[in-house]
Amino acid sequence: MKGTVMTEFHVLIPARLASQRLKKKALLDIHGAPLVARVFECAQRAQPKSVHVVTDSEAIGQAIEVIGGSVVMTSPDHRSGTDRLCEAVTHLALRDEDIVVNLQGDEPMMPVECLNQVAEVLAQNPAAEMATLYEPLASEAQWQSPDVVKLVTTSSGHALCFSRAPIPHPRNGGWPRAVARRHVGLYAYRVDALKRWGTLPDSDIEAVEGLEQWRALTAGWSIVCARAVCPIPPGVDTQADIDRVRLEW
Repeated sequence: MKGTVMTEFHVLIPARLASQRLKKKALLDIHGAPLVARVFECAQRAQPKSVHVVTDSEAIGQAIEVIGGSVVMTSPDHRSGTDRLCEAVTHLALRDEDIVVNLQGDEPMMPVECLNQVAEVLAQNPAAEMATLYEPLASEAQWQSPDVVKLVTTSSGHALCFSRAPIPHPRNGGWPRAVARRHVGLYAYRVDALKRWGTLPDSDIEAVEGLEQWRALTAGWSIVCARAVCPIPPGVDTQADIDRVRLEW
């Protein structure tokens, strides 16, 4: 990141009550406050222009209002968190040129530095619609795991491929320790791009991989990527994850 002036951005936190592996995880307690409230507090520490939780759940909305936070209620019919954000930017009347950082509702330990970084990366790449971050893979087991999304970029840092498969795959065996990357699900978008998201055609690869960023790639969008400036802890998906967060909080 250049200079000392930080990019202005808004944070939107998509959150839903239904969760497959951990029942009602958004409302699980972390030392006196629900998980989603801790994520809201995390976003505030980055000092963005605004922070809103975007949800279709009255219970989540009430949990945020109790701590004095802001909520955007959206339709229950959205397929993904990004679709939910598309509705939210319209409700909030954000400008097309504004930058929105999408912080997942189960990421209470996201470093403030990374929230600022992903916004700055997008700001410095005016031709890109989106920005995201990655980290080096820690082990061959992570490289092999379908639960870990891998990323390959151009030499200038623009996304070429996201996959649950072990990529890049060495022809002569072994695993590519020096170049294997774990994609971090933290995004920055231009508001204009979010307004156009709903017009993008469905992607066959998105359906196969279960990765919605393929919708943008197959439509020809530019996703600029950067290595995270500091380690990013995993989000909360399991009971072990919530136990870890409670211990480290």
